[in-house]
Amino acid sequence: MSGGPGRDASGLRVDHLSLVDFRSYTSAELDLAPGFNAVVGPNGRGKTNLLEAIAYASRLDSFRGVPADALVRSGTTAAVIRARIDHGGREVLIEAEIPTRGRPRVFANRQRVARRADLLADFQVTVFTPDDLALVKDGPAIRRGFLDDLLISMHPRNDAVRSEFERVLRQRNALLKQIGGRLGGETALTLDVWDERLAESGQRLGELRVAAIARLAPIVTDAYRRLAGVDVEVTLAYDSPWMDAGLGPALAAGRRDDVRRGLSSTGPHRDELWLGIGGMFARQRASQGEQRSLAFALRIAAHRVVTETLGVAPVLLLDDVFSELDPDRSVALLRSLPVGQTVLTSAIGLPPGAEPDRVFEFSRDDTVPRPVDR
Repeated sequence: MSGGPGRDASGLRVDHLSLVDFRSYTSAELDLAPGFNAVVGPNGRGKTNLLEAIAYASRLDSFRGVPADALVRSGTTAAVIRARIDHGGREVLIEAEIPTRGRPRVFANRQRVARRADLLADFQVTVFTPDDLALVKDGPAIRRGFLDDLLISMHPRNDAVRSEFERVLRQRNALLKQIGGRLGGETALTLDVWDERLAESGQRLGELRVAAIARLAPIVTDAYRRLAGVDVEVTLAYDSPWMDAGLGPALAAGRRDDVRRGLSSTGPHRDELWLGIGGMFARQRASQGEQRSLAFALRIAAHRVVTETLGVAPVLLLDDVFSELDPDRSVALLRSLPVGQTVLTSAIGLPPGAEPDRVFEFSRDDTVPRPVDR
């Protein structure tokens, strides 16, 4: 099997990664191939840490959900990540210093970066891990987060849309708690103001999510069929009780209950991305194998939507995916790799026929993976 699906045709890649006191690494230097990179070796050697470092240089947080100080090697005071990015021939040096105390400092070509959205024009990643099964199995909040992260990756300005909605929601909820179930004349007028702002920002966020789902749906179906090897319809739908009538009327209709309960019961923060396989609710009716295939299809579809929108493919990071897939689906996964750079880890080796452009391997006594001649 050729490494072709992972070949670089987009002009975005990590050329070099340098780590100091990051997680298990005292120091590490890796030169990555433009296409398909594989990092292989036993569990517990630091394979995932490499992906986490690459992702941090794009996301400014850990995809494992840990605080920043957990990324610093035990016994040291700060971790340093340097990633040299090639973006269509333009070199971008991303440097992150992560202290055990205080806020991390991140720079792109020596310019301070404060927010993830500020990095999106320079570097983006798509991450898939075994924990992504939660995209299908867990509650609605994780699917809402998936949609919102996609919106921000497509257009950094969407970060302001989500942030404004969350800010207004906090203010409205604070007012509802403050009035303690009793709505007077002045507080009613104040609530009117927050209702108007919430309706405006929430309506915009909901519409953006619906548009994103419309783009995702056919790509998810195609990716799922390729991975699972079955001809079945995958359904994505935005489950929102207020979208048809609008958020303003929904807030007005639910005001009495909101005042009584002291919280906002209607809006994008309560909506759901409904996922179905063959017309059945995937969260409850699909097998774990089907759910895992659907989770990967969602990530691949989001990756392709971002690529189509920006004209450049994010770097694809796949963590230990083969350990959770049967041999047929492992081969299908490799065939499904999109154009661009891929960095993949595996504790069980690579499926038959896999031909990565570069392999890094942990030998018995290695603390840093070494490139293997091919």
